[in-house]
Amino acid sequence: MSKLPLDLAVIVPTFNERRNVAVMIAALDSALAGIGWEAIFVDDNSPDGTAELARELARTDHRVRVIQRIGRRGLSSATIEGMCATAAPFVAVIDGDMQHDETLLPAMLAALRGDDGLDIAIGSRFVDGGGTGEWDRDRVAKSAMATRLSRWVLKADLSDPMSGFFMARARVVREIVPQLSAIGFKILLDILTASPRPLRFVELPYVFRTRQAGESKLDHVVAMEYLIALYDRMFGRIVPVRFAMFSLIGALGAGVHFAALWAVFGLGGASFLAGTIVATGVAMTFNFLLNNALTYRDRRLRGLRQLVDGWIGFCAVCSVGAVANIGVAAFLHDVQDQQWAPAALAGIAVAAVWNFALSSRFVWGRY
Repeated sequence: MSKLPLDLAVIVPTFNERRNVAVMIAALDSALAGIGWEAIFVDDNSPDGTAELARELARTDHRVRVIQRIGRRGLSSATIEGMCATAAPFVAVIDGDMQHDETLLPAMLAALRGDDGLDIAIGSRFVDGGGTGEWDRDRVAKSAMATRLSRWVLKADLSDPMSGFFMARARVVREIVPQLSAIGFKILLDILTASPRPLRFVELPYVFRTRQAGESKLDHVVAMEYLIALYDRMFGRIVPVRFAMFSLIGALGAGVHFAALWAVFGLGGASFLAGTIVATGVAMTFNFLLNNALTYRDRRLRGLRQLVDGWIGFCAVCSVGAVANIGVAAFLHDVQDQQWAPAALAGIAVAAVWNFALSSRFVWGRY
């Protein structure tokens, strides 16, 4: 391995990709011959030992670096950390599952080097010469829908705004980092929408590969995170996305509360007090689990001990919030002579802010 000047950092966000680490390094070694490069594996503390294996390779290959994140999750935020941790003038982002075509990287680098005004080179599955490989019709349709939705916030006419495979000038990305939301899996969309000026880009075709090792990270929550990211770009400055999610789940929890109360009190014949106690416990548990899966997905609690501790903390916080709700509403209605509806809404608002602030700090902020 010759000591070439460092030109390119390849950022590889990983979670449970141990079987692909050595394969990735070998593929980059072949594709980037004659280019000074480094690979930065940003690992979300994978239980399969991804970070440990990458460190073993780094002992004999100076081009391999590892950032192991503890208590932090998410592809976008991992990518941002990797891009800020290199001295290379160009940064590329590639998935750790070998589904992106690393042989396109030299062409991306040549495009950026050849045009001083170009900011990003994007690997596209939807321009001439590109393809989605073995995707089924349903996944193609979902991708097309996501692309249409992105037009609401995007400042550029891209064929593949959902691409997770691109290269950019490091300077340009670092200037934008303070404005990035770091939500979800679509960091390219985040970069393009956060930039104060339209970024100049080129799309280069590649064919999406089929995963050969490991398990896919795609699930319904990933799709939800994409919608959350769109919301954040459209309305996040007015109502922060985390608070909006927390409040929406709280509203759903109210429906769960009434359903449980009806089942225990209306159908089961229990006393109203007993039904209310059961309904409150069910609603709090529902809210806790859904917030853990969605609102705080990047910090979600895992394992029985964390979940039980978190649930107890959440119930304690919400119990105090309920008292605050009642106190504010009663004060406005009885002392300030407000109408019952505004008084009730004020109480709900105070409780929502209380529950959100303390849950963020003492439930999902402890680990």
